[in-house]
Parts: sequence; structure tokens; C-alpha cells
Amino acid sequence: MKGLLDNWLLPGLVSLLLLLAGCGGGGSSDTTSETSTDESGRLVIGVTDAPGDFSSYTVDVVSMTLTKQSGAIVDTLPLNTRIDFAQYTDMTEFITAATVPAGRYVKAEMVVDYSNAEIWVEDESGELLEVPAANILNEAGETLSQLELSVHIEGRQSLLIAPGIPAHLTLDFDLNTSNQVDLSGAEPLLTVQPILLADVELDRPKPHRLRGPLLDVDSENSEFEISIRPFRHRFNRQNRFGELTVQVSDETYYEIDGETYQGESGLAALDDVPTFTATLAVGELQRNNNRFTYQATEVYAGSSVPGGELDVVRGNVIARDGEQLTVRGATLMRSDGSVVFRDTIDVQLDGETVVKKQLSTEEHDSGEISVGQRVLVFGNLDGAESSLSADHLRMLVTVLSTTRANDESALVVDLQKIDGRPVSLFDFSGTGSSAATDADPQNYEVDHGTLDISQIGAGVPLRVIGFVTPFATAPADFTAQSLVDLTEVAAVLTLGYGSGSANAFSAISAEGLTLDLTDAELFHHLGRAGIVIDLTELGVEPVIVPHADGEGSFWIEEGESLQLHTSFTNFAEDLQARIEAGSLVKGVLASGDYVDQSGVLTSRMVVVKLL
Repeated sequence: MKGLLDNWLLPGLVSLLLLLAGCGGGGSSDTTSETSTDESGRLVIGVTDAPGDFSSYTVDVVSMTLTKQSGAIVDTLPLNTRIDFAQYTDMTEFITAATVPAGRYVKAEMVVDYSNAEIWVEDESGELLEVPAANILNEAGETLSQLELSVHIEGRQSLLIAPGIPAHLTLDFDLNTSNQVDLSGAEPLLTVQPILLADVELDRPKPHRLRGPLLDVDSENSEFEISIRPFRHRFNRQNRFGELTVQVSDETYYEIDGETYQGESGLAALDDVPTFTATLAVGELQRNNNRFTYQATEVYAGSSVPGGELDVVRGNVIARDGEQLTVRGATLMRSDGSVVFRDTIDVQLDGETVVKKQLSTEEHDSGEISVGQRVLVFGNLDGAESSLSADHLRMLVTVLSTTRANDESALVVDLQKIDGRPVSLFDFSGTGSSAATDADPQNYEVDHGTLDISQIGAGVPLRVIGFVTPFATAPADFTAQSLVDLTEVAAVLTLGYGSGSANAFSAISAEGLTLDLTDAELFHHLGRAGIVIDLTELGVEPVIVPHADGEGSFWIEEGESLQLHTSFTNFAEDLQARIEAGSLVKGVLASGDYVDQSGVLTSRMVVVKLL
């Protein structure tokens, strides 16, 4: 890739997390010289994705590299890694722990291979359609094979690894904003305009998942060590991806070989399992006492981890008939290590099926599993891979995409999606204590407990996180553990002007950029937490404005030239001069806080590509 915007790969693709155990650092000065120390820092790489409508977005990440200011390149990925980004909308997965030489790093780069991609999209009716590899195109309409994606991390995003200073770098991928799907033909047509962005702050961390064989348990220090084996890599004793230490507390929840524990008893049970037992931890990356730590809230081991002796199905229950569940958007993980995607799978329960609930040590039964609930089911698939007999099942945290329906004291929402799937897919028959009280998506009742809803008005878009109430007991229809007001979530704006436009901005000044969308072609959208707005339908001209101090990372790419401004005023003056000299605008990218009513995006990161 010749420049920053030749390919656009937007927030979510990768989170690079530097856990330096006493080494590492970050800075924002453009003039600081590269450190000459020979010391190294510990680099832990993870992957995440912003919410999207793809049921599967599986591609191969061939390589990941960091480039020092001196030009030296550090390769951080030991093996080709196959990743389904659609599975990581609310979580980051650790990929590898690598030793990175100290110094100032100015670019991150990865190679993504689409030649064997498995991408499934949903049409407006909710039907799942697979995108043929030949129909995955770049902006020029050419079939994609490999993409070389890079981002410059200079200016405010400068990354310095030096002794004693913890550092963090996040790169994200937003599937909806970076991909446009055309469903008008016989087969889906996907155009990819990936954008790679960098963030050195740890402002809005997601939970992080760590997967691999268990190496050691240190009960005295309340921690254990995992040899990282991410994604679909089989569990084995090869330590190709490095290892990571996990800290636990009295609040940590454990499920080991189907038994649940909490606190010390869970760590003791983990200490009893053999070395190299399959283990999975979910927790948070924290900054404490000038260092990063990984604190686990959930730990799974043995037969409670997918990839063992049983087949596993993960998806959402879209209907229930007696002891049969219909699971939609099912990812199948076979005991032989293969992973495939299926539209729907029937799950057969019986009196022997063991039922667990994420973050719960209480007793549960199959009667609690209702329509909408996200589940992870362990059992045995039939030969046609269309039905699974459940041995044990775990109810997982479920995410609703909604708007508040009214201002009354109860929380009643207009339900649009469940874990990204259209609500039209779900058959709510039998969810109520009577047919008259079956769940109604347009008046979906949420038990919010002690969560404050006083500041959430009617029409406000919400993400509601929690569990569906037990089958045949509604109302309430759902029990919330947390609520997210989406108007407070950062947004990303993407515009594409094809062969270039002289009229992309109706106004350019130190106060902001007013966008003219007349010439915008395929990409003219703003994405926020999985909700995508078509900017051409707003009725107002979108405006990008700087923060009050006018500082940020503002880029202009033209030909082989890439110019960084840390002052918005200087950026606007340079952009205006280039356009007046005849340059055409090919693309605009910006991220920040968006106000729906005014169409104003307040940003510290703007990129404009010129021709």
C-alpha cells in the first residue's frame, strides 16, 4: 500500500496492547528522537471488532508488523491466523505475546488474505447469504486477494517503547462502515474499503479473552499462566504465541469440567487439573502502579472450553418447541478442530442436560432457556450437522439493540436486533406466562433493577446487556445488567468520492469542515456501535469540527505525499490551498463524538485523501 488510505480498515480489526512489565512507553512529540537503548518490551496483540450485521466475517491474517523510526521492522505474528471478526463485537482476543525492541514506532502494518474468506450477511428479511470469494471486491471493482494495510502512528499517536513506562496501542475494525453489501443481484456483492486507525489511549477498553493450554497456577499470588493459542488454533504444547499471566480475585467466576466455583475454591480446582489443560479467561486490561495487568472475571477449563471431546454450537435461540431449540447463526466447532458456519441448527435438550449461566454459580435448568437467549451448547452433532444432542449448555450474556419506547417509569423498548440479528427472525411464541403475554418486540419489557433510566428519554438508542427471562414467564421479557446510551458512543464517518470531487466541502475553515455529499458514491455513512447512518438521508450537511484546543492528528494524503498536522487550523489552511490549486477529494475519514440533531462530529482524527 502506497499510502494511508489506499485501503481503509476501520476501528475494530486489531488491538495492540503493550504489556511491558516495567518496560515501554508512549509519547506525542513529533521531534523526540528514537531511544538508543537495546532493552526490549513485551507486546501483547489482540483482535476486536465494532458491532456489525455480518453473521460471519472470516479471513486470514497473514502477518502483523511494527516499523521503527529508523526503518527497522518487527514481525509480531508467528503463524497465519484465521479470524472471524463477527465474533468479537464486544470483546478483544489476545493473539500473541512478542518481545519488541525498545524505540519509537511510527507505523503498524498487516496483511489480510480474502482468497478463502467465509463471509455471511443477512438481507432485510433476515435470510443468511454467503458472499462468494469472487464477489469480494475493492473500490476499483477488482476481486480481492491480499490486502496490505498500514497506519502511521506519529504525532499525537506516537508510540515510544522505553524502560519503565507502560504503553498501549489499539487498532480497530468496524465491519459495517468498512464494507458495503449489494443484495440486488442473484448473489451478494461486497465492496471493501478497509481503514486502519490507531489509538494510544485506553479510554474505552473491551473485555479481553485469553485462550490456550494451562501452564502453571500460583495460588499464593492468586494468578496462573496460559500459553496463548488464539482463535481456531488447536490446543497443543507448542509455545509459538507466547504466554500471559492472569490475575484472579475472590470475585472471579470459574467453570471447570462443568462444575462452577468462585474465588479461592475455583483457583484450587484449577490447580488440580493437569498441565496443558485447555483454558479460557475473560477479563480486563488495567493500568495499575505504572504497569498493565490482566485481571480475569471469568475462567473456564477442561470440558467447559470449546475444542475438547464434544462438538459445540454457539448462536441465538430463535424458537423453542418443547425440548427443541432452534439456534440461529450457529458457529459449529467440531471435536476434530474444524469450524464451520450454519444458518440454523436444532438443539435437543433432555432431562440430563446440564445448564449453566455465565457469571453464575447458582443452579439452573433447561426451562430457563427462552427465545432470544445466546447460548453455547456442548454435545454431539448428527451426521448431517443439522441437529445436536445437548450434553451441557451455557446461557451467555445477550445484547439488545433498541430505542426507548416511552418516558414511563418502566423500561419498555422497541426491539430491533438481538446480538445483531433482526428481531423478525425470532418466534416469541410460548415466551409469556400466557399467549396474551408473549414478548412483543415493539413493546419489549426490560427489568432494569436498580439501573438508573431517568436520563434516558423516549427515542434514545440503547444497547441493553443481560439475559432473556425464563421461557413461559414473561413479562418482564429481559433482565438488564447494564444499559448503554448510544448517543454517547464514539462514531466513525466514512466518505468515498470515486474518481475525485472538487466539491466535497462546501466550507473549509479553522472552525470546521462542512461536507457536500452530492458527489459521494458508495461510501457515505457514519457508524456507531453497529448502527449505521446514511449521511445522504439526514437532511443536513454533516460538519466535522475540532475540539476546543484544536489539537489532534489531521492527515492529508496526496500521491506519494503524506502530511500530518497536529493543529486543525494549519490542516484546514493546507487543505484549502490544495483544493484551490486543483486537487480533487477522493475520500474522507473522521472519528469522534457525533450529535444526531445537528449533524456535527467533533474529532481529533481526520484523514483526507486527495488526487
